[in-house]
Amino acid sequence: MSITQQHLLDAYRAQRLGEPAPPAPGTHDWQVVREWRDERQFRAVVAERPARSRTRIRHALSRWLPPRRRTSS
Repeated sequence: MSITQQHLLDAYRAQRLGEPAPPAPGTHDWQVVREWRDERQFRAVVAERPARSRTRIRHALSRWLPPRRRTSS
């Protein structure tokens, strides 16, 4: 059963029972990612480690994206 079919089945059951429909798949994905990142940063600070989050992302993206050209002023 696909995730879409499961969602439709859950929505049908909720409607029959008079309950609110469940959120669509993928609705809260970014919120979950943000909360996971915040939790990792918090645990790093508590463990007295540097809480680096954007540095790794920038480093990974710098390998894929061409370098920016600087304009002279």
